[in-house]
Amino acid sequence: MPEFNYEAMGSTGARSTGTLVASSEREVMAMLDARGLFPLRIAPKKTTVTGSGGGKRVGSRHLATFYAQLADLLHSGVPLLRSFDILERQASNPGLSEVIREVKAKVADGTSLADSMAQYPNVFDELAVSMVKAGQEGGFLEDVLRRIANFTEHQEDLKAKVTGALAYPVFLAVIGIAVLNILVIFFVPQFKPIFDKLSESGELPFLTVMLIGLSYVLQRYAIFVLAALVLAWWGFWRWASTPSGRLTFDAWKLRVPGAGGIFLNLAISRFARILGTMLHNGIPILNALRIAKDSTGNKVLAEAIDKAAENVKGGDRLAEPLAACKYIPRDVIEIISVGEESNNLEKVLVDVAEGLEKRTNRQLDLFVRLLEPVMLLVMAVFTLLIVAGLLLPVFQMSSTIK
Repeated sequence: MPEFNYEAMGSTGARSTGTLVASSEREVMAMLDARGLFPLRIAPKKTTVTGSGGGKRVGSRHLATFYAQLADLLHSGVPLLRSFDILERQASNPGLSEVIREVKAKVADGTSLADSMAQYPNVFDELAVSMVKAGQEGGFLEDVLRRIANFTEHQEDLKAKVTGALAYPVFLAVIGIAVLNILVIFFVPQFKPIFDKLSESGELPFLTVMLIGLSYVLQRYAIFVLAALVLAWWGFWRWASTPSGRLTFDAWKLRVPGAGGIFLNLAISRFARILGTMLHNGIPILNALRIAKDSTGNKVLAEAIDKAAENVKGGDRLAEPLAACKYIPRDVIEIISVGEESNNLEKVLVDVAEGLEKRTNRQLDLFVRLLEPVMLLVMAVFTLLIVAGLLLPVFQMSSTIK
């Protein structure tokens, strides 16, 4: 039988935590009620996976197809275990086929589908597990699986759109840096005889001196320069992975001119869509907030949502504590407030996500259109400086000869 971690409050207001063995969350709630405790949080206990598929990762596209096909098979009346047999045979991804086989074995042994999936966190995220659990308990598993499939495909499309939009600017940056390095390392030394003559007379321009020094360093110490850059990058990410560093870095990301609004809207739209989807499928709001806050990918917003969850636990509305976070737009707060008042929060949150995604697409398109000419201009300026550093001594020598 699966184990559940719980956090509960007694009649005196004292909180307690522990682990119970039960067949479902409902049974855990009944056990806590028998002890005179009010459940605040119930979650499956994380288990160490010993199966060979536990460490595998499966692409979101493959997972979306799996969820959609499983929903179709169950809707057509095919039993769950037989559906797994079919999906295991036709899965194009070997890792997914292996995980399906192991999940099927656990279900055949009497473990619920959600608990079996929870043992493969690298494949099935907490959102999918929680929604499947709600679907099993509520008797609408097929509908839940279709929603998970649509949600997974939608998130993958959004990620692909962002990646595709940034591909060309990144390509320009790589080519530009490569061209500038070739000019400095291989082209500048060809003018050394001219530079040496002017250097003896002390007539070498300062820009050329800097250019020669840079060329000398890159020619002789390129490996050390590259190692220093890699070390600096590694040090930065080590710092950014610490709690304080991550908080500072995520706050800085939201304030970057142009890109900050895109980061913010993407984070809020992910949070709103996941929270709305989970509430629509009967997940308690505290559990839904706990899962959805991590989907933002931003520590600043996650902390604000965590504080909001504490207030909701105390009986407050969601919109009020979220308003204390200066990063969440006021119009989003107002829409959430109206949704709570009309008891239609789950639909409102999905509408907010769709609106923010449309806004983000427009902002991303404008940002990329502006980024391309800016990068070309920067490359042109650096190229002009290199050419000027090379030609100034030539012009100076020709004027001296005359």
